[in-house]
Amino acid sequence: MLNILYRFTTRVAVILVNMTSDGGSIDRRGIDALDAALIELFDTEPRIGVLEASRRLNVARGTVQARLDRLQRTGVIRGFGPEIDAAAAGYPVTAFCTLEIRQGRGHDVVTSHLAAIPEVLEAYTITGAGDLLVRVVARSNADLQRVIDAVVDDENVLRTSTVIALQTQIPYRTLPLVRSAAAGDPNS
Repeated sequence: MLNILYRFTTRVAVILVNMTSDGGSIDRRGIDALDAALIELFDTEPRIGVLEASRRLNVARGTVQARLDRLQRTGVIRGFGPEIDAAAAGYPVTAFCTLEIRQGRGHDVVTSHLAAIPEVLEAYTITGAGDLLVRVVARSNADLQRVIDAVVDDENVLRTSTVIALQTQIPYRTLPLVRSAAAGDPNS
């Protein structure tokens, strides 16, 4: 069962969850074929209106609006916004930093520090050798050094290991999950 999937930069940011971040359960009826079609339509054509979506899906406008409202209320759809390509915006270098942080002070101090760095796109607490996995972007390899220096410029960051992404093999995607959930695939 998928616990959390979130995309920070997608036209229709989809999150499939079975628990809220505070551990409480949410109203989740699942995703059916109409929900999946609606999500896919708004993902491929984010400027489409509710009326046009209802025409294309051959359902009432009120049905489309009610579905969108429910999908937003339950957290399945997190927002409607432009998808930003960091490389096209002048940041062609992507890297992943594994941070080891000082124990006993929690992650909040470090994540507050990281949130102040514009080149930090996302950060996750992780299991394994490190404590946080951070995705960063930079204008060049030389600029990446500046970004890494900013990341480690906190007394609670003990060390970092950084790998540079050479090429995106599978871009971030959620539509296969949405389709799988709508089909009732037990592997989703």
